[in-house]
Formats: sequence, C-alpha cells, structure tokens
Amino acid sequence: MAVRIDITIDCADPELLARFWRAMLGYIDRPAPDGYSSWEEYDRAHGVAEDQLDAGSAALDPDGNGPRLFFQRVPESKIIKNRVHLDLYVSADLDGATARRKIHTEAHRAEALGAKLLRVNDDDEDYFIVMRDPEGNEFCLT
Repeated sequence: MAVRIDITIDCADPELLARFWRAMLGYIDRPAPDGYSSWEEYDRAHGVAEDQLDAGSAALDPDGNGPRLFFQRVPESKIIKNRVHLDLYVSADLDGATARRKIHTEAHRAEALGAKLLRVNDDDEDYFIVMRDPEGNEFCLT
C-alpha cells in the first residue's frame, strides 16, 4: 500500500515558516487551484472567514517526491522541545572535512533565513548541527 506523507507543523505565522522551509529545502509554494490567481482568491470565493485567510501555508517538493509540509496557525505558542523534528541530510555523499564544511555552509544559510544555531554535535562518527527555525522548532543539519 502506497501512502503519501504530509508533515503538519503548528505555528503562529504559517507564511513565515513556509517561506523559510521552502528556501531551506528548495520547495515551492502550493499552486492555487485552476481558475484562481491565489489561494486567498479561492478562499474568498468559497466563503472562508476573513480571520482564516492566512491560517495555513504549504511547501511542496517541486519533483513531487518529498513530503508536503503544511503550516497551520494555532493560538498557543511552542512551550517545550519538539517531539518530532526534521533532519536535513545536506552532506549525504560527502566525507570528513568536506561534509563538515557543507554542514556549516548550510547552517550559515539557515541563519541568514532566520534560523538560530542551538548546538554542534562534534563527534567524528556522528557530526551534526542542531538549529531552530524562526518559530523555535528544532531541526538538524547532518
């Protein structure tokens, strides 16, 4: 049985996080339905309440292989560590110092997009960097 996986992330600002993750992953915005220039136009045409027009935003793999990320606005803020986090394998085909440089390059790129460095796991066998996205959700660069 084939199953498609979507990852839904609760947040305060869906579009902010969707833009961050689109940039990090090379993902794209979800196209508006045929006949509509935007999701806002579609939602208005279908009676979505004004305060719900920006309640969600998505990030899609342009090749259709990776999971869809959906960001939904919720009233409560993040309080504790994530129970689930994303691992970005940015150095999968690299070794040693080359892999570390690639991980650090991606960490700097993530910081420029609004992420914060949390810690570096400086183990030769399992080197990775833990970061937080603009709303504090942890993710790892490895």
